[in-house]
Amino acid sequence: MIKKIPDSELEIMMIIWGATEKVTSDYIMERLDKTWVKSTVLNFLSRLAERGFVKYHKEGRINVYQPLVKKEEYLQKESKRFLKKMHHNSLTSLVASLCDGNSISKEDLKQLKNFIEGAK
Repeated sequence: MIKKIPDSELEIMMIIWGATEKVTSDYIMERLDKTWVKSTVLNFLSRLAERGFVKYHKEGRINVYQPLVKKEEYLQKESKRFLKKMHHNSLTSLVASLCDGNSISKEDLKQLKNFIEGAK
């Protein structure tokens, strides 16, 4: 079972998932929106490795990180977890809360309708 990733570590995973080149701690530091020190990033990477989200290998003195869990797989599991916990598995409840909170546009609803009709 895939565990939930804490928000800070999720930021790092998003960078790793979106990488187009080798991922090192410096690569991550350059792309973070935060002003964390390198030791903080290394600590988060260590935790992600311990939990089985990333693996790493050495290239010289530098660790190169790779995801072990696909972004789509994690997002699917986390979305199901959120839907179950916050909306009692009711997709209607989720969409209604987004509509009531003005968080979903008419274009979003149109795309959702097209998606549902295509899935039939």
